[in-house]
Formats: sequence, structure tokens, C-alpha cells
Amino acid sequence: MTLNIGILGAGNISARYMQGLQKYAELKVGYIADIDHARAASLAAEFAVPRSGSADALLADGSIDVVINLTPPNLHARTVIQALEAGKSVYVEKPLATTREDGLLMLKAERANPGILGSAPDTFLGSAGQTARHAIDSGYIGTPIGASAFVRSSRAETWHPSPGFLFEQGGGPVMDMGPYYIAALVNCLGPIRRVSADARIGSETRIVTAPDRAVDEIPVTVNTHASAVFSFASGAIGTILMSFDVWDTTLPRIEIYGTEGTLSLNDPNTFDGDVRLKRREHSEWQVLEPVTPLFGAVGTPEQHRRGLGVNDLAGALAGGPHRASSGFAFHVLDAMLAIDEAAAAQQTIILESWTERPAPLFNS
Repeated sequence: MTLNIGILGAGNISARYMQGLQKYAELKVGYIADIDHARAASLAAEFAVPRSGSADALLADGSIDVVINLTPPNLHARTVIQALEAGKSVYVEKPLATTREDGLLMLKAERANPGILGSAPDTFLGSAGQTARHAIDSGYIGTPIGASAFVRSSRAETWHPSPGFLFEQGGGPVMDMGPYYIAALVNCLGPIRRVSADARIGSETRIVTAPDRAVDEIPVTVNTHASAVFSFASGAIGTILMSFDVWDTTLPRIEIYGTEGTLSLNDPNTFDGDVRLKRREHSEWQVLEPVTPLFGAVGTPEQHRRGLGVNDLAGALAGGPHRASSGFAFHVLDAMLAIDEAAAAQQTIILESWTERPAPLFNS
């Protein structure tokens, strides 16, 4: 089934979507919209997209089936709801929203309209996330007991020309990078029941050193260092550190510990990479064979392309399982918001949301 795609937001990540969508012949980008019409036209010209212009024109275009929403996080709720009410299906960048209230309004709009809503991150659908999932489902590490995850500094002020949004509400390491790590853990271990945490601001001002910077410094109004414990419904316990203040470390990205062994996962902000297993009886780590094809060449810019989640949404529209669904994304959002809440209240937060583990992509 061919789907006509409209992209809302021609900012920093839009070219990565355009590159990734080229993998799928049935996903045709027909319109690019941005508040800056010249920027939309420039992206359209670069990728031979026939039309560009305003968001209103995009939503009024009856030929567009799916809107990829790349607006800033604080605009997600309003723009997603508008697109759903216009009869479109929507795939929105992470995080789903910046508040539970907005997230719930988005889920309500999805139920009330014909389209469906999907959300990044989709990296757990890559070969690494699926290989780890297969290893757990196959009993390679026995019963999962615990996990650790470490979000290192993104160093955004050294490469992003205007990184202020990362240091205000809707940003920070939890909301910016946390979705990749939490989605990977929920894919492997299932839903989270309880969250306890502590958090703080590292430095109240950040100096921007990006070569093409638009500002020289930015204020910090969101926690930039957080440590949390996730209690999964399965009984597994996860220890998660998320920070924009850890500049150098030798800690692993994600490890999952079971009664019979350990899994070590690559950066969950990428689709592919080594998944390593060491069972009790092993003297050395072994690299597991990927159970699904690679999305892109490991260690290259291809890992920064996007589009696998949009293809997942297309499959759901055709009657297949929806893995990067709104419900899954809302549960990830719920857990992220609970980190700051648990830290502020010095209490454990019980999550009210629930999600099933997404259906695997491999044949079990």
C-alpha cells in the first residue's frame, strides 16, 4: 500500500527522515511544511518533493495520508491533534508530549478520529533491539533479574547551533535521550510499575561552542543529572542514570542481567550494532547474529537516518501490529515524567499507564 507523506517541520532532523524514507518505495513524501516557508522549499528542492508551504495547507491537502510531525516537543500536542482531526494518521518525533495531560489529549484525539498515532523512538525496532529481545525470549540469559542503563552527555552545546530547547521544559537528558533507553528496556523487559529517583541541575548556565551557534550561552531550567530505579511488572529492577553532565565514562550503554547470563547492548539511539552475550558457562563474550536485517551500516551516518517507525505505522494501517504505537510512547513518557516527580517528592511513583511489550519483528 502506497502512502503519501507530509512532513511538518523542516528543522535539524527532517533530512534524516527524508534519507531514511528513501528505503521504502511505498512511502512517498509529497509535501513539506514549515513556519519558515523558505526552509520548507529548500528541503523540498533538495529531495525532489513536489510541494511545500504552510502547515494549514498540508493539513488541508486531501492527498496526504500520514503526517510526520517534527515540530518542537512543546508543540506536539496541538499539532498532532490538528492533524488527527484533519483525518490524517500521524507519526510524531519523541517525546510524545511534555506532559501527561497533553499525552492523554493526544490519545483521546486518536480514538475519536480515523487515523492512528505512532511515535518515536523507533530504534528498538532495529536489529540490535530485536536481537536482544530474541535472546531474552529464547531464554539465553534465563529469567531477567535486573538491568542498568547509562545516558551520557549529548554535548549538544558543542554541535547544535541553538540547543536552548534541550535545557528547558521538554528537554534535559530524561526527555531528550531517555526515550531511546526506556523504549529499549520496555521492549526487552515489559512495562514499568514503579519509579524512584533523585535529580539536579548540574550548571545553571551552559556555554554554547558550536561553530555556527546562534547564541553564546543558555540558561538551564531543567534537571540535567538524574538517577532512577525502575521496578518492572515482570519483577526485574532497572538502574538508570541520565545525564548531560557526564562528559567521559567507561560505563556500558545498557546491560540486562538474568539468572543464566548477561546481555550487553549498543547505543539505543542507533538501530544496529553488536549485542553481546555472556552466559555463566562462557569464558568470553560472544556477539549474537542479528535476527533482522540491518537498517544501515554500523558506525556510519546511516545510523542517524529515521523512518523505520513510519514504516511500522504503514504496516499497522495495512492491518499489522503497531509496535511504535501511541500507547507504548505514552508509557515511556509516563515513566520519564515520574523521574522528576519522584525526585521532587522524594517518593516512589506508581505508574498508572500500561503497555504490552511490542510484537517482535523476528519469527520466533
